[in-house]
Parts: sequence; structure tokens; C-alpha cells
Amino acid sequence: MLSFAPTRRFVFAALLLTVALIPSGAFARDLQGRLGLGYNAQFSNTQLAGGVPGLSAKYAFTRDIAGELVFGVATSTPSNSVFAAKFFKNLFLETNLNFYTMFGAGLVSGGGNKGTEFLAGFGAEFFIPGVESLGLSMELGGSFTNLSGSFILKTMGVSFLNAGMRFYF
Repeated sequence: MLSFAPTRRFVFAALLLTVALIPSGAFARDLQGRLGLGYNAQFSNTQLAGGVPGLSAKYAFTRDIAGELVFGVATSTPSNSVFAAKFFKNLFLETNLNFYTMFGAGLVSGGGNKGTEFLAGFGAEFFIPGVESLGLSMELGGSFTNLSGSFILKTMGVSFLNAGMRFYF
């Protein structure tokens, strides 16, 4: 005797997944005039012992241009800090995704050293359908820093755990 219960559960689960993945009717995520508060942990001070992510405030000046300030501090010994700014230029606006190019510069300290860091590359900010005010960023590119006492050029690829999460008001 055949039982159809597992088949019905599978069909129901597949139908539910299909409905959940249907994109919303919005053409693109327009953030003009919105402020996003969250964190950013991609500067090199976070990779050192006692590293701290920075609190971030990102503001979209226009549909295509945004800026972000990043500030983080630990008063431990040795101290660790970051004060930086990033600029973004949207290249493609997709439904629930903005693909951009970015440039960042900051003053960093950690491990008893102080220095500067420059970042440049591409990234994407993803918005979960149904939770459109929460942005998750992923970025890749390169960085140039002198935090260790010598100049270091390195490639970078950071997930939303480091590039940042923001809630937009």
C-alpha cells in the first residue's frame, strides 16, 4: 500500500519555499535621504588582539551616492581604535540589492601602533525581502595600511560579518 503523506509534505514545503523566494514588486532599494546605523569591522585594527569593530552611520545623499562614518575604541592596554570614512557610488540597483564601488580611509591603532588605512573595491548591500530596512554588506577589493610599522598592500574579501550590517531609518 502506498502512502502519499511524505509526498504531500514535500510539495507543500516546495510551494512554501517558492512563494517565499518570489521577489517583491520594488524595482530597486532606493536609500536616498535615509540614515543607516550599524557596524563595520573591515579595517585592520579588528584583526589584532583586542580588536574592536566600529559603529557606523551611513547616509545616502542621492540615489547613487552615500557616505559612512566609522568609529570604534577599546581603552584596554594596548588601546585599539578606528576613525574612518567611506564613500559609496551605486553602479547597479537590483531588487533587494545595491551593487556599488567604494573608497575608504581611516586612522587606526592597535597593538601599540598607529597608522592609516585606505580601502577600495566593490561591494553589494543585500536586503532581505520582508525586512527591507536591514542591509547586509559584502565587499572585495584591496587595502593599503601602515599599522604594523611597514606599508602593507593586501587584497580583501569580507562578508556581512565584517563589511557591516545596518538598520535604515
